Amino acid sequence: MNKNLVNKILITVGFLFVYRLLAYVPVPGVDTAVIASFFDSHQSDALGLFNMFSGNAVERLSIISLGIMPYITASIIMELLAATFAPLGKMKKERDGMTKYMQIIRYATIFITIIQAIGVSIGLQSLTGPTGNSAILVEHNTFILLAVVSMVAGTILLMWIGEQITQSGIGNGISLIIFAGIVSAIPSAIGQSFTMINTGAMSFIILLAIIGLILITVAIIIYVELGERRIPITYAKKTMMQNQKKRVMNYIPIKVNLSGVIPVIFASALLMFPMTVLSSSTDPTMQAIADLLNPNSHFFNFLTFSFVVFFAFFYAAITFNAKDIAENLKKQGGFIPGIRTGKATEEFINETASRLTITGALYLGLVATLPFMIIKGMGVPFFFGGTAVLIVVQVALDTMRKIEAQIYSSKYETLSAVGL
Repeated sequence: MNKNLVNKILITVGFLFVYRLLAYVPVPGVDTAVIASFFDSHQSDALGLFNMFSGNAVERLSIISLGIMPYITASIIMELLAATFAPLGKMKKERDGMTKYMQIIRYATIFITIIQAIGVSIGLQSLTGPTGNSAILVEHNTFILLAVVSMVAGTILLMWIGEQITQSGIGNGISLIIFAGIVSAIPSAIGQSFTMINTGAMSFIILLAIIGLILITVAIIIYVELGERRIPITYAKKTMMQNQKKRVMNYIPIKVNLSGVIPVIFASALLMFPMTVLSSSTDPTMQAIADLLNPNSHFFNFLTFSFVVFFAFFYAAITFNAKDIAENLKKQGGFIPGIRTGKATEEFINETASRLTITGALYLGLVATLPFMIIKGMGVPFFFGGTAVLIVVQVALDTMRKIEAQIYSSKYETLSAVGL
């Protein structure tokens, strides 16, 4: 392993360590004991889901308790706008325009964070502990100001950490932050499971069933994520002679899941935003809507499935460009046997990708909802489902691919330097 790769891994680990430290820095003016006691009874609802994605930062009301979700929500809005408005889409494709595009996302993230921080602050005003003591230790208006400033600062720090991991570390900074948050909650979930077994709240057979379900889910995820459709390519004899000393790809690989983990993260972020705002409302109508968005409800799982499928198609449509692949193939002198070059090749590749996207979208939707529904049917009183497993496994696989690519790249550079 070369020194450059080791430095990138150390940088990534260092920033993730800073992220975990921030999860233990509470918002000024709150009684953390009251917050913790409140979350003890809300581990299997919307707050439990939110707490899981933040790495248990919500139950401590940390300055990063909103997590990276405001940034993801802002990215979703910008992606939808870029797909709808041509000028914004053109801005995204240009180098200078991309800088402005990312700046707009950052400003939108701050705006969304302010709204959510105000919602959380108002909701905490009526929260009391078992002995009747308030969760807020200072004057309410002062607390709202403190909460907004500290949470905005925390979210900005998370954005910066994610960008530093992407630029200077292994990559995929935002996904790794979510990955670290979920993984950090696993030890407490394991400890809670054994405590429940010791107290008789859960049988050992149910624990084995949960472990079996998780292992099956992991196996399915790995199998599908490594699956791809290889479209064979034939090159003209002249092209093969020109590239006889180079490795020429003889197939086009198209993954079964073209969109990766993004649809699941997008769907979770989109559902968490209204849950955070509605949780602070005392209006009966708003509370009824909040109950519908409870992760234990069938409606919530239906929405999750629908959003995951939608974002799978949406993200695959904006990232997979069959026209560019067909044009590059034509320039390289290659063609798909039995398919004419140009428009016919583009249509064939696009049709193949669309069929794979249907399979990939249904797979993502089922993995994101079905394991959680099965586990809740077993009576497990904490939130842990296919969404968490899906994100953890996919990010781990993607990180391994990036590390492997870095290792191969360093080997080629070494061989080139010695003249081989």
